[in-house]
Amino acid sequence: MSDRPLSAQVDALLASYRSDPRGHRINRRFLPSRDEIIRCTRMFLELLYPGYFGRQDITDANVGYHVGVVLSELRGVLAKQIELCLCFAKEDVGGCMEGCANEASRRADAVLDGLPILREKLLRDIRAAFDGDPAAGSMDEVILAYPGLLAVTVYRIAHELFLLEVPMMPRIMSEWAHTQTGADIHPGASIGESFFVDHATGIVVGETSRLGAHVKLYQGVTLGALSIRKDSHGRAIRGTQRHPTVQDGVTIYANATVLGGETVIGEGAVVGGSVFVTRSVPPGARVAMKSPELAVRGGVDDRMIDFEI
Repeated sequence: MSDRPLSAQVDALLASYRSDPRGHRINRRFLPSRDEIIRCTRMFLELLYPGYFGRQDITDANVGYHVGVVLSELRGVLAKQIELCLCFAKEDVGGCMEGCANEASRRADAVLDGLPILREKLLRDIRAAFDGDPAAGSMDEVILAYPGLLAVTVYRIAHELFLLEVPMMPRIMSEWAHTQTGADIHPGASIGESFFVDHATGIVVGETSRLGAHVKLYQGVTLGALSIRKDSHGRAIRGTQRHPTVQDGVTIYANATVLGGETVIGEGAVVGGSVFVTRSVPPGARVAMKSPELAVRGGVDDRMIDFEI
């Protein structure tokens, strides 16, 4: 054990806190709970896919009771966390905290009122995943096992909160889904119906991306921004479209990168694997890398490992 007194270590940390206001919430009252927001996300899953998440013995006789219990609990937790998010944002700019609770209840009800419509969208996403993947044994398998559907589901929940201008919560939800699935879909992105994310791992969809209906993305696809314009103070300019537009019926294969707010992938286009796209692609076009030349040396009994790709 070191002979250095604990008080010296405490004093050193206190000095660090006082020297820079960033990275701590000392003397602040409001902070949303990441754990409670994830809890909300799990309850949303129970309501959107009853019998698959949470309680599994759902019948016609008990479904009404089950939905009432979960919905009541979710409404309370959701409203409280939205209130904390609203107050958190106001506290950071010295705003007035009055009215946060009433406004939080209004926004929570708006999200919950929209669950039937949201569920209809998700059912089309499930169908798109089943139709788009011949390895899918059933739509039950898609719901229970496919990380892409989980990522899309959480995105659609978070997007509704984003549209209601709830601070912080949508990102916490989407980043939780990112850790669970490997797909990073920003809640601010606009995505049409029947969206299919195949394999999910490594997919990135940026905040200002605009995707049409019946779009399919494979693993490793990035819809990103080119170098970000900055103001005279060196800060990133916000509020402009930085990410691409992908129109209806586009398929983008594995590890393709599409960048830029002025880049438009036209309707029905196919972007091949591992390509790098920074300019628009016309409707119906096919974009692909030139096929590499493969050199294979030796037969099945040749022990020398000597090949090129």
